[in-house]
Amino acid sequence: MTELVTGTGEPLQAGPAAAQQGAEPSVARVSQWSDIRHRFFANKLAVVGLAIIVVLILIAVLAPVLAPFDPLKQDLNATLQSPGGKHLLGTDALGRDQLSRLIYGSRIAVIVGLASILVAVAIGVFLGALSGYFGGWVDTVIMRVADVFFAFPLLIGAIVIILLMGRGVLPVVLSLAIFTWATFARLLRSQILSVREMDYVHAAKALGASQGRIIRKHILPNSITAVMVYGTSNVGIAIVAEASLSYLGVGVEPQVAEWGNMISAGRGFMGVKDYMWTYPSIAIVVTALGFILFGNGLRDALDPKLR
Repeated sequence: MTELVTGTGEPLQAGPAAAQQGAEPSVARVSQWSDIRHRFFANKLAVVGLAIIVVLILIAVLAPVLAPFDPLKQDLNATLQSPGGKHLLGTDALGRDQLSRLIYGSRIAVIVGLASILVAVAIGVFLGALSGYFGGWVDTVIMRVADVFFAFPLLIGAIVIILLMGRGVLPVVLSLAIFTWATFARLLRSQILSVREMDYVHAAKALGASQGRIIRKHILPNSITAVMVYGTSNVGIAIVAEASLSYLGVGVEPQVAEWGNMISAGRGFMGVKDYMWTYPSIAIVVTALGFILFGNGLRDALDPKLR
Protein backbone atom coordinates (compact mmCIF):
# COMPACT_ATOMS: atom_id res chain seq x y z
CA MET A 1 0.00 0.00 0.00
CA THR A 2 1.44 3.37 -0.99
CA GLU A 3 1.95 5.82 1.91
CA LEU A 4 0.74 9.35 1.35
CA VAL A 5 3.17 12.09 2.36
CA THR A 6 2.86 15.85 2.68
CA GLY A 7 4.96 18.44 0.89
CA THR A 8 7.47 18.38 3.78
CA GLY A 9 7.95 14.63 3.52
CA GLU A 10 5.92 13.78 6.64
CA PRO A 11 3.33 11.02 6.37
CA LEU A 12 -0.25 12.19 6.04
CA GLN A 13 -2.53 10.95 8.84
CA ALA A 14 -5.29 8.80 7.45
CA GLY A 15 -8.78 8.78 8.88
CA PRO A 16 -12.33 9.93 8.24
CA ALA A 17 -11.49 13.61 8.78
CA ALA A 18 -8.54 13.44 6.42
CA ALA A 19 -10.60 11.62 3.83
CA GLN A 20 -13.30 14.26 4.10
CA GLN A 21 -10.79 17.09 3.78
CA GLY A 22 -9.30 15.40 0.78
CA ALA A 23 -12.70 15.03 -0.83
CA GLU A 24 -13.92 18.57 -0.20
CA PRO A 25 -11.72 21.68 0.01
CA SER A 26 -12.27 23.74 3.15
CA VAL A 27 -14.25 26.96 2.64
CA ALA A 28 -13.75 29.89 5.01
CA ARG A 29 -16.99 30.99 6.55
CA VAL A 30 -17.81 34.69 6.51
CA SER A 31 -20.23 35.94 9.13
CA GLN A 32 -23.08 38.23 8.19
CA TRP A 33 -21.60 41.18 10.08
CA SER A 34 -18.20 40.64 8.45
CA ASP A 35 -19.88 40.70 5.06
CA ILE A 36 -21.78 43.89 5.94
CA ARG A 37 -18.60 45.54 7.21
CA HIS A 38 -16.69 44.52 4.10
CA ARG A 39 -19.40 45.86 1.78
CA PHE A 40 -19.61 49.11 3.69
CA PHE A 41 -15.88 49.85 3.70
CA ALA A 42 -15.67 48.87 0.03
CA ASN A 43 -17.95 51.83 -0.68
CA LYS A 44 -15.58 54.80 -0.80
CA LEU A 45 -18.34 57.41 -0.55
CA ALA A 46 -19.72 55.70 2.55
CA VAL A 47 -16.26 55.79 4.13
CA VAL A 48 -16.02 59.50 3.33
CA GLY A 49 -19.38 60.05 5.02
CA LEU A 50 -18.25 58.09 8.08
CA ALA A 51 -15.03 60.11 8.25
CA ILE A 52 -16.99 63.38 8.14
CA ILE A 53 -19.24 62.21 10.98
CA VAL A 54 -16.31 61.06 13.11
CA VAL A 55 -14.47 64.36 12.59
CA LEU A 56 -17.63 66.33 13.41
CA ILE A 57 -18.16 64.42 16.66
CA LEU A 58 -14.51 64.83 17.66
CA ILE A 59 -14.69 68.57 17.01
CA ALA A 60 -17.87 68.82 19.09
CA VAL A 61 -16.35 66.86 21.99
CA LEU A 62 -13.00 68.68 21.88
CA ALA A 63 -14.44 72.15 21.25
CA PRO A 64 -12.98 73.70 24.46
CA VAL A 65 -9.54 72.45 23.42
CA LEU A 66 -9.74 73.31 19.71
CA ALA A 67 -11.38 76.75 19.93
CA PRO A 68 -8.73 79.50 20.15
CA PHE A 69 -11.13 82.00 21.80
CA ASP A 70 -14.27 82.12 23.89
CA PRO A 71 -17.09 81.99 21.31
CA LEU A 72 -19.19 84.43 23.35
CA LYS A 73 -16.46 86.95 24.15
CA GLN A 74 -16.94 90.30 22.43
CA ASP A 75 -14.04 92.51 21.37
CA LEU A 76 -15.31 95.79 19.98
CA ASN A 77 -11.76 96.71 18.94
CA ALA A 78 -11.64 93.74 16.57
CA THR A 79 -15.01 93.94 14.84
CA LEU A 80 -15.42 92.68 11.27
CA GLN A 81 -11.78 91.69 10.87
CA SER A 82 -11.15 89.74 7.67
CA PRO A 83 -9.73 86.22 7.93
CA GLY A 84 -6.05 86.14 8.83
CA GLY A 85 -3.73 86.78 11.73
CA LYS A 86 -4.87 85.51 15.09
CA HIS A 87 -8.47 85.32 13.84
CA LEU A 88 -8.10 82.69 11.11
CA LEU A 89 -11.71 82.98 9.93
CA GLY A 90 -12.21 86.62 10.90
CA THR A 91 -14.60 88.16 13.41
CA ASP A 92 -18.25 89.19 13.37
CA ALA A 93 -19.87 92.57 14.01
CA LEU A 94 -19.35 92.14 17.78
CA GLY A 95 -15.73 91.10 17.50
CA ARG A 96 -16.39 87.43 18.27
CA ASP A 97 -13.99 84.92 16.73
CA GLN A 98 -15.67 83.12 13.83
CA LEU A 99 -13.53 79.98 14.05
CA SER A 100 -14.39 79.50 17.72
CA ARG A 101 -18.09 80.00 17.05
CA LEU A 102 -17.90 77.59 14.12
CA ILE A 103 -16.28 74.93 16.31
CA TYR A 104 -18.78 75.35 19.15
CA GLY A 105 -21.60 75.38 16.61
CA SER A 106 -20.81 71.74 15.84
CA ARG A 107 -22.03 70.87 19.34
CA ILE A 108 -25.50 72.26 18.67
CA ALA A 109 -25.58 70.49 15.30
CA VAL A 110 -24.65 67.11 16.78
CA ILE A 111 -26.97 67.40 19.79
CA VAL A 112 -30.03 68.59 17.87
CA GLY A 113 -29.46 66.34 14.86
CA LEU A 114 -28.98 63.11 16.79
CA ALA A 115 -31.42 63.81 19.63
CA SER A 116 -34.31 64.85 17.40
CA ILE A 117 -33.96 61.78 15.17
CA LEU A 118 -33.61 59.42 18.14
CA VAL A 119 -36.80 60.79 19.71
CA ALA A 120 -38.62 60.62 16.36
CA VAL A 121 -37.43 57.03 15.79
CA ALA A 122 -38.51 55.99 19.29
CA ILE A 123 -42.02 57.38 18.78
CA GLY A 124 -42.27 56.15 15.19
CA VAL A 125 -41.06 52.63 15.97
CA PHE A 126 -43.47 52.22 18.89
CA LEU A 127 -46.53 53.48 17.03
CA GLY A 128 -45.51 51.91 13.71
CA ALA A 129 -45.07 48.50 15.35
CA LEU A 130 -48.53 48.71 16.94
CA SER A 131 -50.08 49.86 13.68
CA GLY A 132 -48.47 47.24 11.46
CA TYR A 133 -48.85 44.26 13.78
CA PHE A 134 -52.36 44.71 15.15
CA GLY A 135 -53.98 46.39 12.14
CA GLY A 136 -57.70 47.08 12.30
CA TRP A 137 -58.85 50.10 14.26
CA VAL A 138 -55.42 50.49 15.87
CA ASP A 139 -53.86 50.89 12.45
CA THR A 140 -56.59 53.30 11.34
CA VAL A 141 -56.27 55.58 14.37
CA ILE A 142 -52.46 55.76 14.30
CA MET A 143 -52.26 56.35 10.56
CA ARG A 144 -54.91 59.09 10.66
CA VAL A 145 -52.97 60.81 13.44
CA ALA A 146 -49.84 60.47 11.30
CA ASP A 147 -51.69 62.07 8.38
CA VAL A 148 -52.36 65.11 10.54
CA PHE A 149 -48.63 65.59 11.10
CA PHE A 150 -47.92 64.92 7.43
CA ALA A 151 -50.19 67.84 6.57
CA PHE A 152 -47.82 70.32 8.28
CA PRO A 153 -44.57 71.32 6.55
CA LEU A 154 -41.67 70.56 8.87
CA LEU A 155 -40.44 74.11 9.42
CA ILE A 156 -43.89 75.64 9.82
CA GLY A 157 -44.93 73.00 12.33
CA ALA A 158 -41.64 73.38 14.23
CA ILE A 159 -42.08 77.15 14.38
CA VAL A 160 -45.54 76.72 15.92
CA ILE A 161 -44.19 74.39 18.63
CA ILE A 162 -41.24 76.67 19.40
CA LEU A 163 -43.49 79.72 19.67
CA LEU A 164 -45.57 77.82 22.24
CA MET A 165 -42.60 76.43 24.22
CA GLY A 166 -40.04 79.19 23.78
CA ARG A 167 -36.61 79.20 22.15
CA GLY A 168 -33.84 76.80 23.10
CA VAL A 169 -32.22 73.48 22.26
CA LEU A 170 -34.92 71.33 23.90
CA PRO A 171 -37.87 73.00 22.12
CA VAL A 172 -36.03 72.65 18.78
CA VAL A 173 -35.36 68.95 19.40
CA LEU A 174 -38.96 68.25 20.39
CA SER A 175 -40.43 70.28 17.55
CA LEU A 176 -38.37 68.47 14.93
CA ALA A 177 -39.16 65.07 16.47
CA ILE A 178 -42.89 65.76 16.66
CA PHE A 179 -43.11 66.51 12.96
CA THR A 180 -40.76 63.68 11.88
CA TRP A 181 -42.00 60.58 13.72
CA ALA A 182 -44.88 59.98 11.30
CA THR A 183 -42.48 59.13 8.48
CA PHE A 184 -40.71 56.50 10.57
CA ALA A 185 -44.04 55.05 11.76
CA ARG A 186 -45.34 54.66 8.21
CA LEU A 187 -42.05 53.22 6.99
CA LEU A 188 -41.93 50.62 9.77
CA ARG A 189 -45.60 49.80 9.31
CA SER A 190 -45.04 48.93 5.64
CA GLN A 191 -42.17 46.64 6.61
CA ILE A 192 -44.15 44.89 9.34
CA LEU A 193 -47.13 44.24 7.06
CA SER A 194 -44.94 41.89 5.04
CA VAL A 195 -42.89 40.44 7.91
CA ARG A 196 -45.90 39.49 10.08
CA GLU A 197 -47.04 36.98 7.42
CA MET A 198 -43.77 35.06 7.48
CA ASP A 199 -43.76 31.41 8.59
CA TYR A 200 -41.55 32.01 11.63
CA VAL A 201 -44.08 34.53 13.00
CA HIS A 202 -46.92 32.04 12.61
CA ALA A 203 -44.74 29.39 14.24
CA ALA A 204 -44.11 31.65 17.23
CA LYS A 205 -47.85 32.23 17.59
CA ALA A 206 -48.48 28.49 17.41
CA LEU A 207 -45.95 27.90 20.17
CA GLY A 208 -47.84 30.30 22.43
CA ALA A 209 -45.47 33.29 22.34
CA SER A 210 -47.02 36.49 23.62
CA GLN A 211 -47.71 39.32 21.23
CA GLY A 212 -45.15 41.55 22.95
CA ARG A 213 -42.46 38.88 22.57
CA ILE A 214 -43.33 38.32 18.91
CA ILE A 215 -43.00 42.02 18.22
CA ARG A 216 -39.70 42.35 20.12
CA LYS A 217 -38.02 39.13 19.02
CA HIS A 218 -39.37 38.48 15.54
CA ILE A 219 -41.10 41.48 14.00
CA LEU A 220 -38.84 44.44 14.89
CA PRO A 221 -35.42 42.81 14.27
CA ASN A 222 -36.49 41.83 10.75
CA SER A 223 -38.09 45.14 9.79
CA ILE A 224 -36.03 47.82 11.56
CA THR A 225 -33.22 48.02 8.99
CA ALA A 226 -35.05 50.45 6.70
CA VAL A 227 -35.81 52.71 9.66
CA MET A 228 -32.15 52.71 10.73
CA VAL A 229 -30.97 53.69 7.26
CA TYR A 230 -33.61 56.38 6.83
CA GLY A 231 -32.93 57.76 10.29
CA THR A 232 -29.19 58.01 9.65
CA SER A 233 -29.73 59.94 6.45
CA ASN A 234 -32.24 62.24 8.13
CA VAL A 235 -29.81 63.40 10.82
CA GLY A 236 -28.33 65.72 8.19
CA ILE A 237 -31.79 66.98 7.28
CA ALA A 238 -32.50 67.67 10.96
CA ILE A 239 -29.27 69.68 11.20
CA VAL A 240 -30.28 71.75 8.16
CA ALA A 241 -33.76 72.29 9.65
CA GLU A 242 -32.28 73.38 12.98
CA ALA A 243 -29.98 75.87 11.27
CA SER A 244 -32.92 77.14 9.22
CA LEU A 245 -34.96 77.77 12.38
CA SER A 246 -32.10 79.71 13.94
CA TYR A 247 -31.64 81.69 10.73
CA LEU A 248 -35.33 82.63 10.84
CA GLY A 249 -34.95 83.76 14.45
CA VAL A 250 -36.97 81.00 16.13
CA GLY A 251 -34.28 78.43 16.94
CA VAL A 252 -31.74 78.67 19.72
CA GLU A 253 -31.01 82.03 21.33
CA PRO A 254 -29.22 84.49 19.00
CA GLN A 255 -26.13 84.81 21.21
CA VAL A 256 -25.48 81.04 21.11
CA ALA A 257 -22.64 79.91 18.85
CA GLU A 258 -24.68 78.11 16.22
CA TRP A 259 -24.32 77.87 12.44
CA GLY A 260 -27.76 79.26 11.61
CA ASN A 261 -27.19 82.21 13.92
CA MET A 262 -23.85 82.87 12.23
CA ILE A 263 -25.44 82.92 8.78
CA SER A 264 -28.21 85.19 10.05
CA ALA A 265 -25.62 87.60 11.50
CA GLY A 266 -23.77 87.67 8.20
CA ARG A 267 -26.71 88.22 5.87
CA GLY A 268 -26.47 91.99 6.37
CA PHE A 269 -22.87 91.92 5.13
CA MET A 270 -23.32 89.92 1.94
CA GLY A 271 -21.05 91.22 -0.76
CA VAL A 272 -18.91 93.03 1.84
CA LYS A 273 -17.90 90.44 4.45
CA ASP A 274 -18.94 87.21 2.80
CA TYR A 275 -16.78 85.10 5.10
CA MET A 276 -19.34 85.67 7.88
CA TRP A 277 -21.90 83.43 6.18
CA THR A 278 -19.74 81.36 3.83
CA TYR A 279 -17.95 79.19 6.40
CA PRO A 280 -21.00 78.17 8.44
CA SER A 281 -22.86 77.44 5.20
CA ILE A 282 -20.04 75.13 4.09
CA ALA A 283 -20.10 73.44 7.50
CA ILE A 284 -23.83 72.73 7.17
CA VAL A 285 -23.49 71.37 3.63
CA VAL A 286 -20.53 69.11 4.46
CA THR A 287 -22.21 67.78 7.61
CA ALA A 288 -25.50 67.00 5.85
CA LEU A 289 -23.60 65.40 2.98
CA GLY A 290 -21.63 63.22 5.42
CA PHE A 291 -24.78 61.78 7.01
CA ILE A 292 -26.41 61.22 3.62
CA LEU A 293 -23.36 59.37 2.25
CA PHE A 294 -23.14 57.30 5.41
CA GLY A 295 -26.84 56.43 5.26
CA ASN A 296 -26.63 55.44 1.59
CA GLY A 297 -23.61 53.25 2.30
CA LEU A 298 -25.40 51.63 5.22
CA ARG A 299 -28.40 50.93 3.00
CA ASP A 300 -26.26 49.26 0.33
CA ALA A 301 -24.40 47.17 2.92
CA LEU A 302 -27.56 45.99 4.71
CA ASP A 303 -29.74 45.34 1.65
CA PRO A 304 -29.91 41.54 1.26
CA LYS A 305 -30.85 41.85 -2.42
CA LEU A 306 -27.55 43.63 -3.11
CA ARG A 307 -25.63 40.95 -1.19
